[in-house]
Amino acid sequence: MKPKIELFWPVSADEALRAEVHRVLRAVVEAGGAVGYLEPPGRDEADAWLAGVLEAVQRDDAALALALVDGQVEGMGLWMRESAQIFRHSAEIGKIMAHPSARGLGLGRLVVSALIDHARQAGIETLTLGARGNNLGAIELYERLGFREWGRLPNVIEVGDLRFDDVRMYLELGRDAKVVLHGSQAGGPGSSPRQRSRT
Repeated sequence: MKPKIELFWPVSADEALRAEVHRVLRAVVEAGGAVGYLEPPGRDEADAWLAGVLEAVQRDDAALALALVDGQVEGMGLWMRESAQIFRHSAEIGKIMAHPSARGLGLGRLVVSALIDHARQAGIETLTLGARGNNLGAIELYERLGFREWGRLPNVIEVGDLRFDDVRMYLELGRDAKVVLHGSQAGGPGSSPRQRSRT
């Protein structure tokens, strides 16, 4: 029988939900998932992370998407606005994961696609993300969904004695018609003239 898969967008978490989120997070890290932890987080650490995310959700600075399979949390991901005022139109996607037992169900694509749509509706203009250089499957998924690489920091992700590239990607979601794109042209707030070489 085909499992029932649906998305849930929490704004708060009870004990049961906190336990399910920790279950997924712990299992993904134990399986070597590249989600920002070297060791599986304990329950207190996972609860604190979730509480911080949900506080941002309540301020409309983030969204957390949970993928439920037959009513149980099996995948997740989030977007979170940049904190500096001049970057409030941008957000970063992170913590995209699926429990190892739920791999192959398309949860990653479902979650990322939903986060893109949600961020667009929230007025986000640009989504960014970082991926470990050897996480080729995730990078391919992001590319299929429209993300493009804008740069990489070579060998800056530390996992014991191993070093991996931090691949940075972005997706433009659209802008209001009144927005003027200035790019890197000279002039405007914060500009400075080129330095002339001394001969």
